[in-house]
Formats: sequence, C-alpha cells, structure tokens
Amino acid sequence: MMFPDFEEEMRFRSVWESVRIARSVEYSLFTFGASDLPYYLVCEPGHPGGMVSVQRGDVSIARPLILTPGNSHPEFEDFFLDQDGQQFIDFLLSRTAAFSNLKMTNRCGPAKLHSDSVEEIVAKLNRQLDDEEEDRVAVLTAPAELGGLAILKYTTERILTSAPGNVQELRERGLLP
Repeated sequence: MMFPDFEEEMRFRSVWESVRIARSVEYSLFTFGASDLPYYLVCEPGHPGGMVSVQRGDVSIARPLILTPGNSHPEFEDFFLDQDGQQFIDFLLSRTAAFSNLKMTNRCGPAKLHSDSVEEIVAKLNRQLDDEEEDRVAVLTAPAELGGLAILKYTTERILTSAPGNVQELRERGLLP
C-alpha cells in the first residue's frame, strides 16, 4: 500500500527533529497584546572545517485587537531567508498547527562566528544565562541552513504550551463560554 504524502512527511519529520531547543523557557504568551520570545540561535558550520555561528534574536507575537478577513490568517515575517522555508510553514499549517490570526515577526542580530563546537557554545550560553539569572531567553540549535526552522519550532512550542492558559484567561474574563 502506498501513502502519497509519506515521503514528504518523513522528510519534514527528519528536518524538524534536526533542530533542537537546547534551553526552553516556562513563561506563557500573553493572552492579550504582544509577547516577545528572545533567543540565541547556535548553528552548525555550513561546511567541514567551518565555524559555528551564534545569533541573538527575538520573535514578537502579536494578536490583532479586531479580527477582519484581512488579518484572520497567520503572518510570518523574517523566519527564512529563502522560499524553501515557506514550504515548511505551509506543511506545518496544513498538517498540524493552526495559529489563527497571529502575526509573528522574527528579528535576528548579526551572526558571530566561533571555533568552539555547538555543544560547547550551548554550555557557555547556559552558564551565562544562569549567572545572569535569565530565565526568559531560549537557546536553539540547528544545522546551518535550518536556523529559521529552529526559530519556527520554538515559536510553535511556546504557542501550543501557552494555549490552555490563554483559553482559561478568556473564560475567566467572560469572553468564552
């Protein structure tokens, strides 16, 4: 028996699992207004002997105050540098996730190159964040060409984890039955 989307789904799963959230955060997204998700993105070298890159970034997630036909679909800005990334978003939205009317904007700083390994850099960032008692900054890792997917995966995780609390708050305010 042949499953027409099986290879595409297996390819997506393989790529999805190649990115990792090395340090997550426990805070929920705001039910009303915008939420910011700061992160460090650590990417493997793009070629043998290359250097590991580290970028500091932030994803802003906003909800429109009034829903209209023009803002009822999710918007993703600056997650991927090329059109291939849009395929991941389309696949994710068509198969597993519904982001309704959220607008997600990614802002990334310049990449800094390091000769250390990904694991060493993650350990250094974790120590730095612990020393600063910073518990709102995530650390993400990815192959060189999949940085945008790591950011998308982290954003998706925060949205899905926050949803039950957001729904509860809407109920408490009398906005849902």
